[in-house]
Amino acid sequence: MKTIINSGIMLFLSISLFAQDINRKKIDSLFSIIDQNNKGMGSVSIFKNGKETYHNSIGYADYKNRKKANVETKYRIGSISKTFTAALVMQLIEEGKLQLDTKLSLFYPQIPNSDKIKIEDLLRHQSGLYNFTNSEDFEQWKGQKQSREQLLKRFTQNPIVFEPGEKTQYSNTNYVLLSFIVEDIEKTEFAEVLIKKILKPLHLENTYFGSELDPAKGEALAYQQSGDWTPVEETDMSIVLGAGGIISTPSDLNKFYTALFNGEIVKPESLSKMIKTQEDVGMGILKIPLLGRTFYGHTGGIDGFNSVVVFLPEEKTSIAFCSNARDMAPAQILEGVASIYFGEEYDLPSFESLELTTAQLKQFEGKYSAEGFPLILEIFEKDGQLMGQAEGQPSFPLEAYETNKFKFERLGLKLEFNTAENIMIFRQGKNEHELKRAL
Repeated sequence: MKTIINSGIMLFLSISLFAQDINRKKIDSLFSIIDQNNKGMGSVSIFKNGKETYHNSIGYADYKNRKKANVETKYRIGSISKTFTAALVMQLIEEGKLQLDTKLSLFYPQIPNSDKIKIEDLLRHQSGLYNFTNSEDFEQWKGQKQSREQLLKRFTQNPIVFEPGEKTQYSNTNYVLLSFIVEDIEKTEFAEVLIKKILKPLHLENTYFGSELDPAKGEALAYQQSGDWTPVEETDMSIVLGAGGIISTPSDLNKFYTALFNGEIVKPESLSKMIKTQEDVGMGILKIPLLGRTFYGHTGGIDGFNSVVVFLPEEKTSIAFCSNARDMAPAQILEGVASIYFGEEYDLPSFESLELTTAQLKQFEGKYSAEGFPLILEIFEKDGQLMGQAEGQPSFPLEAYETNKFKFERLGLKLEFNTAENIMIFRQGKNEHELKRAL
């Protein structure tokens, strides 16, 4: 499954004091630039000490009917749902209804290796179970309602990837199974458990388990860039459950994370276990290094929706961003917001591009690869546009920002070509690889 609010009443004095600490104008400018250049639509929220200090929304919740996004707009949050699911599991453990070392075979003995897989393995993505949303035929049935029996049958047919505890590898299968286990123990649907144990106690009125999207309820529709914003096919929520089926707002996500780290959802000792990470992966929580600080949070992506929420414990600060359309990587947007908020040096993005001739573009064509790099990347010119395509994946447009440098904002990808030496420098986030062109 591919790759965030509703605030309480705040005194005017509190707002004024907080506003002094935020370069509000620069954050506004960042989102204005994204909006004006058609690079994304969505909402952002910042919380400090449990209070919302900044909110902004850009673009449309419903593009066709020109319904603007606002503070109440609700988004599918994808895998951020896993933090909610992990918290529910930890609550059941605190209540003595489950243990971290309980074997999966107690509930689903038909799952391969279930006699070896512990609840903790599922929570930490260390079960070795194949990620069912990576199945070759997933796109064919993702929009169709699936029963528990149908999903379990699919899980049993998939191969074991590795032995439990051997390593960490993300798999949505883990959290669908955890959702089933929550339902089995509580003897009710996952959505009802979520309301009873988290949403109602925290008064998260704009958060709930999703169904078919309904703009009349203030829910955003998802879009992808294809010359213009075009609708994206929905995944049926029966398929993803607590792995990715929750709808929320950035404000509610910040409320939830603040409450989680304040001990309002699980006990401090349970939270300590959740944030204990291996390879930056905890139990429903990721460790996210950013600006020399250690944040905890999660990302989420489903059907054109992309979200991220991060919490900085020592400063009790959280930032959440939810998008229903993007042509700029959410990680880049998060870094921009955080940099401005914390007073770090940050240059606002420029989306000006160079116009190169067909002959200039064709000089970069070829197939690029490197030992240890998992893909062969083909670069080619098409209708006056430089394109990139990895084997078995869709092609994507490359935008020139210097005569030999190109970018694809949606994935935070930058490519630098040295045609004399037949070399391409591939940069994405902190990753950098030197690829050579096949002659």
